[in-house]
Amino acid sequence: MSVSPLDYRYGRDEAKHIWSREGRHTRQLEVERALVWAHCQLGRVTVEDYDKVADIADPGIVTADRVDEIEAETKHDIMALTKAMAEAAGDAGWCIHLGATSNDIVDSAVALQIKDSIVMQRDALKQLMGTMCEIAERERDTVMLGRTHGQAAVPITFGLKVAVWVDEFSRHLERLEELASRATTGKFLGAVGTGAAQGDQAFELQSLIMGELGLGTPVATTQVVGRDRYIEWVGWMANVATSVEKVLQEVRNLQRTEIAEVAEAFDTDKQVGSSTMAHKRNPITSENACGLARIVRSMIVPSYENALLWHERDLANSSAERFTLSHSMILLDDILAKTDRVLSNLVVDSSRMRANIDSQKGLVMAEKVMLALVDRGVARDKAHEMLREASMVALSSGDTLEAVCAKDSGISSIFDSSELSDLFRPEGHLGHSGRIVDEAVARARTMLD
Repeated sequence: MSVSPLDYRYGRDEAKHIWSREGRHTRQLEVERALVWAHCQLGRVTVEDYDKVADIADPGIVTADRVDEIEAETKHDIMALTKAMAEAAGDAGWCIHLGATSNDIVDSAVALQIKDSIVMQRDALKQLMGTMCEIAERERDTVMLGRTHGQAAVPITFGLKVAVWVDEFSRHLERLEELASRATTGKFLGAVGTGAAQGDQAFELQSLIMGELGLGTPVATTQVVGRDRYIEWVGWMANVATSVEKVLQEVRNLQRTEIAEVAEAFDTDKQVGSSTMAHKRNPITSENACGLARIVRSMIVPSYENALLWHERDLANSSAERFTLSHSMILLDDILAKTDRVLSNLVVDSSRMRANIDSQKGLVMAEKVMLALVDRGVARDKAHEMLREASMVALSSGDTLEAVCAKDSGISSIFDSSELSDLFRPEGHLGHSGRIVDEAVARARTMLD
């Protein structure tokens, strides 16, 4: 019986496999093997015994089912794992788990899960950034309304809007690269972090194990890896989920009937928007991903609380982390894939964008006219008041702002009709939008190579 929506509705199989029961079990076997390998390198375990352990450190031999059977009796998951391994290893079983405490295995295996997760996240982020770069380049000069407070402001380009997203996700990729080594650190200094059980060569043993697993080596730990590492990674996922929701919320807003400037792709042959309103074409993928982003963000609070362990270790974090780490990663991966799908097939209606600008009857060019007055010697405050008054007249009369300005002697005496008309071209008030797009995309593309 499936209860979690992750089982039947959300998440890509590759992400779920990393955090599955089998994924956890496989990586714990790998850590136990690396421990015996390190002892072998230091001369404490024979090559023959190591080879036997390496042979049976296979989830097809030491199965998760067998471990579960033993755990039902021992009530201890890692003890069950070591018993199952020793059972399969025969005489070589003496060296399994030698000098280790449970969390040496658990936390190092989790670090392997995080390591594999970060590989997926890096790829997904780069894929999405590449899609955004393509849109920004394609729509570099597509003029549309800029909006503040939900109101028409001044012209912008759709390319610039997307370039802002590109730049934000570039920073997320930088953050991921910076935190990766901290989040993928294991530990192997025993029950309270002293290394006493590992003997005189404790540091060498730990370094060998971490090197074999491709993990970072910590300087100091208790029985567990410092949870600040997990907090940083979950915090990064919450941050990315927020950026994703910001992007998709914009798509949803721009798809509103009264705006209708962009839209999710819609299969007009088969797709259904509503069970009763047959005309509906809803941004369902964006809405779905926005909802999941909220779940990812919610994982940050228990992640902070999981760092608050008693003394050198308690178990209050263990059950919570089975949710916080796995669900954050699986859902964020799902969200990133869906966002890329939305943006890859995004419908951009430049004609509607222009129509929405035109519907403002020149009001969005008030700033341009004001600045032009200043350039002609009018004080800035006075120029602002002239345009404010003209805008109010235009709004109340229904006339265009250009027509009102043409009738205003204070303005028409400064500009001739041709000059005034030129001030109302939206393309004339885009500033350095094109350059900003070019620079944001160029910087992002250097990170995608």
